[in-house]
Amino acid sequence: MNSKRPLVCVVTPFCNVGDYLAECIESVLRQTYDNWEYILVNNRSTDKSAEIAEHYVKLHPERIRLVHNVDFLSQIQNYNRALSLISPKSKYCKFVQADDWLFPECLGLMVEAAERDPSIGVVGSYSLEGRDVAFGGLPYPSPVVDGKAVCRLFFLESRYLFGSPTQLLLRSDLVLKRTPFYDESYIPFEDAAVIFQLLRRCNFGFVHQVLTFSRRDNSSVMKALMDLDCSIAFQVLMQRDFGHDFLTPEEYRAQLWWRERAYFQTLADGLLELRGKEFWKFHKSMLKRMGYSFRSAHFLQLFLGEVADIVLNPKRSVTLFIHSLRRQQKQRRARRRAASGYAHDPTSVVQEAKGQDASP
Repeated sequence: MNSKRPLVCVVTPFCNVGDYLAECIESVLRQTYDNWEYILVNNRSTDKSAEIAEHYVKLHPERIRLVHNVDFLSQIQNYNRALSLISPKSKYCKFVQADDWLFPECLGLMVEAAERDPSIGVVGSYSLEGRDVAFGGLPYPSPVVDGKAVCRLFFLESRYLFGSPTQLLLRSDLVLKRTPFYDESYIPFEDAAVIFQLLRRCNFGFVHQVLTFSRRDNSSVMKALMDLDCSIAFQVLMQRDFGHDFLTPEEYRAQLWWRERAYFQTLADGLLELRGKEFWKFHKSMLKRMGYSFRSAHFLQLFLGEVADIVLNPKRSVTLFIHSLRRQQKQRRARRRAASGYAHDPTSVVQEAKGQDASP
């Protein structure tokens, strides 16, 4: 361990991720950057996850520490507990979700980016999200980007440059100053909310390389959210709560109007597509969280306007009906694959990506 280089505290909270945890831990062990310590937090796992973690602690007792929760915590509470355990001696904190992993140069290149300027508090990079490279949009190179400018890219151009916790490196002092770090009132978008809050006061660094991998072929929270068309609800919530910090009053009003209309169009489409109970349960909770009332004139004007547009536009109505049929077929295929173990077979995923039949 090179004590002259900044100490990075890596954290992985986990619960019942035995299929993925070893790959996650191995990716940290393969880092080319050598001054790090690793904290694993077991949230009452009932599968082989704890045994896997204990195995690596025995192999690397000087680098890896395992903490067992006495009581079962929610996912975000477990994340917050893990972050509260980082060393005050560390300069940077790297969160790695238990079903994700890091490319070997991740820590080194992110620390190098962070060290370019003391004003940088958050560092991002390109990320492999399933099969797709995500979080592009900054010109090369972008060693130091004003935090407010990065947020304006999201609110004005829908360019989202900070993804899941795995994709970011954070300055440890910023993490330790917030207790708890993630605000549960923003679930399921608490990770984005905290970054908007941090970038009010610090700048952003970016590495133009793919440094992290986030899984999208398992039953993750993010995959479930994407199936519910969460992105426009996310945009409206962030706009309402943080847009004022980064936009002029005129920009704020214009962007909120555009996003509200897009959101209510999504809801109207969902009505015709006969979306299921989970879809409406999620969006009902989001509307309530954002202060919209189903009985308000504002809501009824926008929502019923979109419904009327669908009814009076036969081509759009047919298109939505076809989408509904395709969605149902996709869900049935996913259930069959899950039942047969397909989702856990990496060979089948690669074959599918190449357009081949995965069956023997």
